[in-house]
Amino acid sequence: MIALLLAATCLLSAGLTRHLASPAAAVNIMDEPNARSLHGRATPRTGGLAILGGLAFGVVFSVVVSRLGWAGGLISEGAADLLSRDFQAVFVATAFSAAVSLWDDVRNLSPLWRFGAQLIAAAGLVWGADYTIASFWVPGFGPIPLGASAYPLTLLFIVWMTNLYNFMDGLDGFAGGMAVVGFGLMGYLAAVNGGPGIGLVAVLVAAASAGFLFYNYPPARIFMGDVGAVPLGFLVASLAVKANRELVLGLWVPIILFSPFIVDATVVLLRRAFRGERIWEAHRGHYYQRLVLAGWSHRKTLWVEYAVMGVCGAVAVFYKQGVEAGRVVVLAVMAVAYVFLALGVRAVERRTVRKAHLRLVG
Repeated sequence: MIALLLAATCLLSAGLTRHLASPAAAVNIMDEPNARSLHGRATPRTGGLAILGGLAFGVVFSVVVSRLGWAGGLISEGAADLLSRDFQAVFVATAFSAAVSLWDDVRNLSPLWRFGAQLIAAAGLVWGADYTIASFWVPGFGPIPLGASAYPLTLLFIVWMTNLYNFMDGLDGFAGGMAVVGFGLMGYLAAVNGGPGIGLVAVLVAAASAGFLFYNYPPARIFMGDVGAVPLGFLVASLAVKANRELVLGLWVPIILFSPFIVDATVVLLRRAFRGERIWEAHRGHYYQRLVLAGWSHRKTLWVEYAVMGVCGAVAVFYKQGVEAGRVVVLAVMAVAYVFLALGVRAVERRTVRKAHLRLVG
């Protein structure tokens, strides 16, 4: 039954995406290229509606068939959790984030309005449903209680994850692919480690994102827009906090899974802040953007990023199943690997500059 549900979710999302990508779509919001864009023509940016539509279908279907006694396994166990106060809060806050983000896609709201809406959604979970990171497990040291700081730190974590996913949605197939890999593996690991609700929602997001990806793979016919990227980032954070609170995965597993986005966005933000730049303004300083600007094709860049996602997925599985001493090594190796990846991007840029110089002097 779960395979059928995921297939139906994927197909529904694909059908909705195809409609939204057509000129006859009921909702037609275009993303016009500018100096900071990587695309060269106006493209619809409403694909997130298809992802959310697929997710909503999957959630409702799971609850209905479970209530009728037609499903067992992950659907039945997960559906019971979906009716809990926890998930009701997540769904309401996600819907609120999506509504504000859709309005942003239409009206281009100021950063202050966007940030305020994200704070409201996050606060609804943190204080309204007690979604907090009460303790943080540090490999080699054990759990560190956060005490009263749990509330502001959790708020910061949710808002940052929400924004970074939006920041990284700038390359055809990139954010959608991260959703398929990241949510898919998070769902699998949660399901087999006693978190059926988290597992069900995560794999439904992955299936809906896969349907969207059919039309977002380069050259993209549609983008997910803020209405897709913001709710996806919010869901990453929400599911991660719930998985940590219920001792299902801990925080490190989702952090490792989504580290291709987390590391890039965080490093670039800190670098821009250090330079005194306006961190809320659009730019082309992310590592994937720099590779495209250095001459790599969209597809080559995307497949390298997919490879990094796949490796991070395997590392997350190994981390979850490994012993404590091995986890320390895993995190250390990952940190070193990301340093080398950053140096690799710089090497590509220097090679491009060197080639351009040789053409000029030649």
